[in-house]
Amino acid sequence: MKNPENHLWRNSFRCAVSVVLLAGILVGGAETEASCGSASCFVVINSQQAVSPAGVLTVNVNFTHTPNEIPPEGVATIPFANQRTKQLILANSQVSQLRTLVQIGVLDLNYGLTERIGIQVQIPYRMVDAIGQIGSGAVSNTWDRGFGDILGKVKYNIIPTLRSMVVLEMGVWFPVGDYGHEAVGGQLAESTLQVGRGAFGFQPGFYQTYEILPHRLNQFLSGNYRYTMRNSDGYRFGQEFTVSAGLNLVTFPWLTLTNQINFRYKDRDNIEAALYRLDPVLNRTVLLDGNIIGRDVPTTDHTFVAYSTGAVVNVFNFAQVYFIAQIPIYRDFNGNLQQTISYFGGVTKTFVTPPLF
Repeated sequence: MKNPENHLWRNSFRCAVSVVLLAGILVGGAETEASCGSASCFVVINSQQAVSPAGVLTVNVNFTHTPNEIPPEGVATIPFANQRTKQLILANSQVSQLRTLVQIGVLDLNYGLTERIGIQVQIPYRMVDAIGQIGSGAVSNTWDRGFGDILGKVKYNIIPTLRSMVVLEMGVWFPVGDYGHEAVGGQLAESTLQVGRGAFGFQPGFYQTYEILPHRLNQFLSGNYRYTMRNSDGYRFGQEFTVSAGLNLVTFPWLTLTNQINFRYKDRDNIEAALYRLDPVLNRTVLLDGNIIGRDVPTTDHTFVAYSTGAVVNVFNFAQVYFIAQIPIYRDFNGNLQQTISYFGGVTKTFVTPPLF
C-alpha cells in the first residue's frame, strides 16, 4: 500500500506511460491482463495551437514514439481490470518483464473561418505494442493497430494583435476508434490498450503567445483538460490536466529553436466491477465484494513533468519540418510503467483558399 501522503504524487505518467502490461496469468481458469495502460508524449506545436488566418488551411502530419518501461524499483502491485467479466483484481505478484511502445501518427487540419474563429480536426492512427510476464509465467504480448478517436475543435482568438494571441477552444473526442481488440482468443484487451476509448470525451483548453522580440523571440503557454465519459463496458478513463510553457527563438530565417516544459496530471480510471484479490500462493482469486459498482483502478494515475527541446526548419519556404525530444524531469506512475525519452516529429504546410466569410 502507498503512503496516503504520497498518493497525490503517485499519479501521472500513465499518459506518458505508453505501456501496456498485457501480462496474461492464469486466474481461476481464465486469462486476465494487468491494468497497466498506455500513453504518449505531448508537446506544443504553435501552428497547431493558433487560429489560422481566414481562408488558410494549415496541415500538420506528425508522429510520436513513446517507449514505457518498468521503473528501477520494479513493479509488483499492478491490478487486473477485466471490463468484460466485470472484475477488478488486486494483485501483488512480481513482474518479471514488462514494456509498452506507443506510436501515433496524426493528421491535423487547422482552418480559419474568419480572422478570429477557426476549426481543427485531428485524425490519429495508433500503434500499441506491449509485452509482459508475471513471475515465472509465460511471456504475453499483444499489438493493436488502427485509427483512434477523432478530436474536433472550435477555436476563438479573443486577443488578436500583431504581437500576441489568446485562443480559447472547445474540443470533442468522437469515439470512432476501434474498441474491440482481443489480446487472446475471446479475451478482450483491457480498455487502456485499445486504440479507441469507446466513449465521447470533452477537452476545453487555451493557448497564449506573445512576441517578446518581434520576429525573433516569442513565449507561449498552453493548457487543456480532458474528460472521458464511461464507455459501454463500464470503464471510464481518468481526467487529464496538461500545461505547457516555452520559448521559440529564431536563430536564422530558416531555423527556429524551441524549448518547453510540459506538465500532465491524470487521476485514476474507474471500472464498474466486483472486487477480488489475487492469492499468489494458491494462484486463484478471492472475492472481496461481489457488488458491481464503480471502483477506482489503482496505479492508473500519474504525474509527469518533462523538458522538450527541438528545432523547426523552414524548407525552401515550401514547408516546415520539426523534430522534438521529450526528456522526463519528474515522473510518478504510482508503481506502473513509466515513460522514458520520447520523440516527436512532423511536417507543416499551409494552403491559401478563398475565405468562406
